[in-house]
Amino acid sequence: MLAGRTPPGAADCCRRLLAAALAGGLRPLLCGLPPCWATARRAAGQWQSPGLRVPEAAEAERLMQQVQRPGVPLRRFIVCPQLARTVQRCLQGGTSPGPQPVLLECAPGPGILTRTLLNAGVRVIALESNSAFLPNLQSLENSLDGQLKVIYGDFFRLDPLVTGTVKPPAMCSDKLFETMGVAAVPWRADVPVKIFGILPQRKERNTLWRLLFALYECSSIYRYGRVELNIFISEKEYKVLTAKPGEARAYQALTVLWQVGCEIQLLHMWLPNDHLCLVRLTPQQNLFTGGLKPTNSANFVFMVKQCFAKPRSRLTDRLNSWSLDNGGKLLRELEIPKNAETRNLYPEDYRRLFEALQNSNMFTETWFHDEVLESIRNINL
Repeated sequence: MLAGRTPPGAADCCRRLLAAALAGGLRPLLCGLPPCWATARRAAGQWQSPGLRVPEAAEAERLMQQVQRPGVPLRRFIVCPQLARTVQRCLQGGTSPGPQPVLLECAPGPGILTRTLLNAGVRVIALESNSAFLPNLQSLENSLDGQLKVIYGDFFRLDPLVTGTVKPPAMCSDKLFETMGVAAVPWRADVPVKIFGILPQRKERNTLWRLLFALYECSSIYRYGRVELNIFISEKEYKVLTAKPGEARAYQALTVLWQVGCEIQLLHMWLPNDHLCLVRLTPQQNLFTGGLKPTNSANFVFMVKQCFAKPRSRLTDRLNSWSLDNGGKLLRELEIPKNAETRNLYPEDYRRLFEALQNSNMFTETWFHDEVLESIRNINL
């Protein structure tokens, strides 16, 4: 199960577990790594199973109850060992032979999934923002030989749009990746890092937009390559991400932009908890080929958002609003019907349209203004 605010339990063994963890004290929360923080097994991509005990759900819920502060909403965590095993199999499914990328687990909380991943031989970096969970995680880190690294931070407060010093648990992606020991790789290289997390319930749409802008700009986590996201989101948002043209409410600008940018795969649906969907978002290797590049991707995002401002309008009318009087000719060349509505175009049609505009002498940026872009970039953030 996924747990948020949990009912009280009564497990004496959990009290002993928590007391032992707290007795260990807090180590420095964010520290640099030596040149190679893992042993030679990292290069081989193989780790022996440490045989860690995975607490039962009731025990994990009791631990969460003890760290809960009054009036502070608790994030959702995996506390069911069965679900943790399912997620572990999903995260490892379909991987190619050879060394595997490190997995960054966001907000592991009581560490049920963490221990399950470690037992399966996965190299894990646990990014936890709740200091009450840190002693238990750091005690686990100390008992292993480099297979687990614990960092104090919040993935969903990464690269905040603020000036001045960033205060923990907010943090900058460059500091995070430096601490992880992960270097940037070319865009067309293999996935350098896998990330697992559960999107905050009240900020799902905001988070998806922020990640989307980072993807197209190759900023934040995507400065390091095609980082793979494995995230639990609501069924409602999953339907938006995978909608088809013509689906009146679900097919949106967000749909087009994610489908152009990533391969979207449903790994698991967890029905008891609001139909949460575990979705894998893997950036396309060919995203920045042709006319689409990180330097002009903001124009592409703006174009798609403008087209969906009135999804029932004809595409020719939208082109004319951009002072492209020869829009009809352009559509004929792209074999797009002249009377096509913006909501009926496939994601690849939007990409082809943008690339045609980039290569056409009809294209100017008179319809594009920095202040408008900035306003739509920060929308919903």
